[in-house]
Amino acid sequence: LIALPALAIAMVGLLESMMTASVVDELTDTPSSKNRECSGIGVANIAASLFGGIAGCAMIGQTVGNVRYGGRGRLSTLFAGAFLLILMVLLKPWVSQVPVAALVAIMVMVSASTLDWGSARALLRHPKLSSAVMLATVVVTVATDNLAAGVGVGVLLSGVFFTFKVSRLLSVEKTQDNAGLTYRVSGQVFFASADLLIDAFDVRDIEGRPVRIELTNAHFWDITAVNALDKVCQRLRKHGSTVEVTGLNEHGRALVSRLDIGIE
Repeated sequence: LIALPALAIAMVGLLESMMTASVVDELTDTPSSKNRECSGIGVANIAASLFGGIAGCAMIGQTVGNVRYGGRGRLSTLFAGAFLLILMVLLKPWVSQVPVAALVAIMVMVSASTLDWGSARALLRHPKLSSAVMLATVVVTVATDNLAAGVGVGVLLSGVFFTFKVSRLLSVEKTQDNAGLTYRVSGQVFFASADLLIDAFDVRDIEGRPVRIELTNAHFWDITAVNALDKVCQRLRKHGSTVEVTGLNEHGRALVSRLDIGIE
């Protein structure tokens, strides 16, 4: 029952922590270890749960404020956390007297200073698909009040758009000589570009002539791609052509062997 909420909380925590680390890297012009950051937060959350605490992650507002006021080393982070602990435990009666409106105003100013206002103008210069992913992520996050849902939609759209762009990079060049026809395939062949590979071979133009398919500059990623190549070979042989496949790399040959297809 708690697996899905725990996964969502972990995803949001990791994403916010990595985004905070990226912001700090830009402000300080120094690299950071994202793996060590996330591992440390994970260990701290496990330890906090043993004492009845709740999970937490990097706080971008406090972190940016700390850096802009001169904090650079580990001592600044330790002091910020220790001071926050003192405020919440020892000074709680006085802190609780602070009006919520004042705290909201502080958070609004922190948000305004943290936001990259130039990113809005950059939407007009960025590729349309990238801008669409960014806007969809923001809209879903605001509409659902769930960063995990927004990031999930953004990752899904990025994967779909990337697949679409890579599939269009496939090219098949046709040359003719005395030995017959040679088709040179270049690019990535997978489930999204398999149909493009099949459509590049028109048996009506081949008319039973010998065909050589050169695959040195192509990479076959999955079973769908190999099945598409097999379908092309079978179709050509059915119309009286002899087919020779050359240049298939090791990964492609492994897929052919696994499916027991007689391509070569």
